[in-house]
Formats: sequence, C-alpha cells, structure tokens
Amino acid sequence: MTHRKYLKEKKKIVVKVGTSLLAYDNGKINLQRMEKLVRVLSDLHNSGKEVILVSSGAVAVGAGMIGLKEKSNDLVKKQALAAIGQVGLIRLYQKFFDEYNTTLAQVLLTRDGIENSLRRKNARNTLHQLIEMGIVPVVNENDTVATEEIEFGDNDTLSAQVATLINAELLLILTDTDGVYTSNPHIHHSAQKVPKVMNASDDLKDVDLEGSSKMGSGGMASKIAAAELCREHNVDVVIADGTDPSTILAVLEGKDLGTFFVSEATNKLAG
Repeated sequence: MTHRKYLKEKKKIVVKVGTSLLAYDNGKINLQRMEKLVRVLSDLHNSGKEVILVSSGAVAVGAGMIGLKEKSNDLVKKQALAAIGQVGLIRLYQKFFDEYNTTLAQVLLTRDGIENSLRRKNARNTLHQLIEMGIVPVVNENDTVATEEIEFGDNDTLSAQVATLINAELLLILTDTDGVYTSNPHIHHSAQKVPKVMNASDDLKDVDLEGSSKMGSGGMASKIAAAELCREHNVDVVIADGTDPSTILAVLEGKDLGTFFVSEATNKLAG
C-alpha cells in the first residue's frame, strides 16, 4: 500500500484497452463495456485528470463488419480491415463520449511518427494541445498505412511510447487478466499473481509467458515490455483486469488490484 497510495495523485493518465476487452471473438463490439469505459474516463476527465485513451480494435471491428471471424495475417487485408473498422470504432466512441458531454479527438500514429525527431515533436505538440483544450485524445496505430518497417506491432508498445512521449504519470494497461501471473491463470489454476514489480529481472524471473487473444496482437510479454519501457522513463504502470472498467477508479484509489510496476520516482517518494 505504501507505493500505491501515490496513484491517487496521478493527474496525466494514459489508459490502454485491448481488442479482447472491446470486441467479442467474432469482432462485434461489446457495447455495454465500451459505454462503461467511456463513462469512467469522462468522469475522470471531469474531475480534472488529463486522460489519453489508447484503443485497439479497428482491425477486429472491420472483420466483424464484413463477417470475417478470424484475424488475417495478410498485410494488405489487415490494412483494409483497419480502414473499415477505424470508422466504426471512432463513431462508437464519439457516440458514447457525446452522451457525457466530452469531446474526443482521433490520433493515428505509426512508429516513424514517434522515432523521427521532427514528427515526434509534432505528435507531442498535438497531444499536449488537445489535452490543454480539454479534449480526450483517442490514439490508435494507423494500421491502414503501417508496414513492418513502421508499425508498433501491438498497442501495448504504442501506449508505452505515448506515455513517455507526453511525460504521463501513469499508464494503465487493461486486459482480461488481473495483472501478471507466474503462468497463464486461465489454464494453470496454481498460477500466482505478481502484485508489484520493483526489479523485473528479480520479480519476474519465475514468470512463464504465453499466448495472445484471438483477435488481438499482444500478449502478456508485450505488456511487461511496455511496462519496463515506462519505468525506465519514470512512468508508473499498472496492468489490471479491465472487464469491469470501474477497475480504473479502484486502481486510482490505491486498491491492490493488478500488477504495479513502480517507477524509481515513486519509489523515492515512498522512501
């Protein structure tokens, strides 16, 4: 609890939601969960928090819109599905945010937009300006034009890049598992949760990583890598179960949910 009490003070927060939370296996959107997610984020925004949402789901939504039941590994088809699905995804977000009088902006990025110094500066300036204007940025990878050379590969990596780009204080990665376990808890009932990570090489040495979702691209390994990247830049990270979006509020209240990757800055505050 010593470290978690500082989560209450976080103001600039990046929330990442994966495809497995937003869409069913057939690609259709889980509307009830999306609406609750937007309600929670809007409430945080209204309370004075600076909220940035990194959302997966465009490819899965595109697949669902045309009745494709499996994700495609074909690049051109994936790009086409993203073009179809991004329209539907942002339209739904706009509908739900409108219900809570919250304005959103769509920001699509590729890796070269972060790694190229000029484009990185432009991306940072745009995100900061949106936040200053009281608008919630909804960020996704621009899968429509992304190729192997310029793609992030998964939105866990993208969310970490966004968090470090804007000097966020917290990255909250929501998934369908309550944090990092020693093995896949959906398969191994003896799996133990790792509640806190201070040093990955020590605290995660017994963790066996496996699997990714049917429609998503990331697994727990990508989430841990994203968390470690953030910790190196003094951004706290919590990986938690997002099947109930109110988890976001509970984490920010300091409750012992998920796995907390403690940054050096927060560790120093805790003494």
